[in-house]
Amino acid sequence: MLGFITRPPHQLLSLLLCPGLRILRLSVHCAQPRPRAMASSSSSWELPLVAVCQVTSTPDKQQNFKTCAELVREAARLGACLAFLPEAFDFIARDPAETLRLSEPLGGNLLGEYTQLARECGLWLSLGGFHERGQDWEQTQKIYNCHVLLNSKGSVVATYRKTHLCDVEIPGQGPMREKSPVDTPAGKIGLAVCYDMRFPELSLALAQAGAEILTYPSAFGSVTGPAHWEVLLRARAIETQCYVVAAAQCGRHHEKRASYGHSMVVDPWGTVVARCSEGPGLCLARINLSYLRQLRQHLPVFQHRRPDLYGNLSHPVS
Repeated sequence: MLGFITRPPHQLLSLLLCPGLRILRLSVHCAQPRPRAMASSSSSWELPLVAVCQVTSTPDKQQNFKTCAELVREAARLGACLAFLPEAFDFIARDPAETLRLSEPLGGNLLGEYTQLARECGLWLSLGGFHERGQDWEQTQKIYNCHVLLNSKGSVVATYRKTHLCDVEIPGQGPMREKSPVDTPAGKIGLAVCYDMRFPELSLALAQAGAEILTYPSAFGSVTGPAHWEVLLRARAIETQCYVVAAAQCGRHHEKRASYGHSMVVDPWGTVVARCSEGPGLCLARINLSYLRQLRQHLPVFQHRRPDLYGNLSHPVS
């Protein structure tokens, strides 16, 4: 698995990583140059390190947990303070009936295992999309696509239920059914999930509320992925001047579904500073909030917004 660690301002360290294995190869790649006035002088080793995990979930929940736990432990061994898991990290079922059967409440056994894992590894976990049985489960049989954030003590510090539900069917891909920033060791994180990335109003609202990192755990399909995945993530980073972290599902989950993969981290300039290649694995990136603040100072787009002309975010001018 190919990943990158940023070395501001002009270089990336490329790490070849595999789940549970040591670093196999080290080489240097060039990133897109940033404006000299905004280059950071911070030592890269002083910056918080985050890990983005890419997996291929199946209906086998215990095997999925084993795979995710191996990646989280590897991230902890490499010094990450926060690990991001993709949407549906718990499972991807074959049909709605199986989804309902495999779902759990937030207080169930699976979240208990991740709580223990966070404590064991001493790092924060972004659990990108949990099939949650809500408190109304007995009456409604309804589940929620819930993004859960655990701290290094295993406590739930934030939950976010996916705002925009993806209910589309694209030829060749098949059907897909499906608020405030939180302080973490890496920076203030705004939680979202997958399809939310198509709605810039949400990312702008999170940025205006103080977010420095936007996270879009996803399970993008094989048709929309090549066309839209990187474009949307880079757009959200540029317009909000935030880091964007996107952990993704990859490969074939079962006979009915496959995902695009290409997990990545994008910096506030819109540069992809870390990227997973094919297959399960992880990539690493350092979060440079000093660089983020310099960029916002030199290009103060939020101060230049004109809600008097085009409304405040999604609210039209009357």
